[in-house]
Amino acid sequence: MRLVSDTINILSELYKNATGSKPVTIHPIAGSGSQRKYFRVTGPDNSVIATLSENTSENEAFFHIASVFSKAGVAVPEVLYISRDRTAYLQTDLGNVSLLDLVERSWLQGSFHPSLLDFYREALEKLIHIQFKAGQAIRYSKCYPEASFNRKSIREDMNYFRYYFLKMHNIELNESKLNLTFDHFARKLASVDSNSFMYRDFQARNIMVHMGSIYFIDFQGGRKGPALYDLASILYQGKARIPESYRLQLKDYYFDKAGLLDLNKRSTAEEQYYLFVYLRLMQVLGAYGYRGLIQKKSHFIESIPYTLNELNHLLSEHPLKPEFNDLNDILRRAVAVKDQYINPASERNNSLIIRVNSFSYKKSGIPVDESGNGGGFVFDCRSLPNPGRDKRFKSLTGKDKEVKILLGKETEVQRYLAHAHVLVEQTVANYMARNFTDLMISFGCTGGQHRSVFCAEQTALFLKKRFPELKVIIKHPELNELYF
Repeated sequence: MRLVSDTINILSELYKNATGSKPVTIHPIAGSGSQRKYFRVTGPDNSVIATLSENTSENEAFFHIASVFSKAGVAVPEVLYISRDRTAYLQTDLGNVSLLDLVERSWLQGSFHPSLLDFYREALEKLIHIQFKAGQAIRYSKCYPEASFNRKSIREDMNYFRYYFLKMHNIELNESKLNLTFDHFARKLASVDSNSFMYRDFQARNIMVHMGSIYFIDFQGGRKGPALYDLASILYQGKARIPESYRLQLKDYYFDKAGLLDLNKRSTAEEQYYLFVYLRLMQVLGAYGYRGLIQKKSHFIESIPYTLNELNHLLSEHPLKPEFNDLNDILRRAVAVKDQYINPASERNNSLIIRVNSFSYKKSGIPVDESGNGGGFVFDCRSLPNPGRDKRFKSLTGKDKEVKILLGKETEVQRYLAHAHVLVEQTVANYMARNFTDLMISFGCTGGQHRSVFCAEQTALFLKKRFPELKVIIKHPELNELYF
């Protein structure tokens, strides 16, 4: 371990060799989970980032990938100077603000602001360029610690989860059964096409926002591998808490930009994508267990409940197929330990009551806000396909299976609800942060029997899954029903 004085001398000499001037200030920068040490070094005319690392193989991977990306037009820090022994180097200073910083600031204001989606779309578009174009010039033999992400890598990630999360939380395991389950899952993922460049840690923390543009950092773990792993990494980053409706939009944006227009290919890609989401969340929980519970780094421990919330949501919205029932069981037991942590959701106001109504424009009219607060949403469903015009559905309602199947498969209805849920989810988060107590959401159609009932039911279900700590009351006046 270097002494502080030794570090200052090394950095001073490094900066002087690179610029010809002595540094004015040297300040350490908080690192992530690696052994690399970062410093901001300022001189008379500029500021640079200095990195110290004894792992020269990892350093060489960074130098090579940075050079390839820079030549391909990818916005990455420029390596300005490398020490003779390759253990220290200077790179351009991209400031202090990451995309995750912007996301966390937005949540402090009560919601995930829609303007953040522009940054995410830009990041995904550039990710595609990195994966399928810029990455083709990389010599994978220079990558660290492996040239490719393969079945062995997948098993290592899952074992990371086993030893540093499951065992650290004393979750009882049948080791033989677990090995078979992990083997089956790894074989499935290893069969996915892996001929693109895999960033490996593509997340908002590693995307810097500087002078209005985004830059990519911490790509030294990149290698040949499945592109969908990177998509899973950024969209399911626990602390970002991307709302599900936005996450689906961004997933579709990536698929469209990546050229996945064929429905069969897209369906296969979606199935594979969610498998990689599960793998990524397991890997992250293993890393948090190791860095937090063993190395006692508090910010990793703080991230555990966020990731468990994402895993819980994933299990609910996109459960694994029956062939992975054993893994499903293990993951549900992992989620159960979140009660040991301070749940991020518990820090927010949970006294908000959400009232979701259906109504008929011809009969009862727009519901009166009984709370007296006013506001809320009124959505007009009369533009949607009307099942009531078909004799088969005339006596049924939006709660009946036949009507739910009919409306559920209509693209127009799916798009309508997706837009409505974006608005509703943003408002609920904001109301919780501001300690509001009531929100009313109403869906109207001509008779208040089919479309409005279906949309109200789907919205109530969405809210219960996304905000399980809140009370949701559903009312269908034309059906004379009220329930929680």
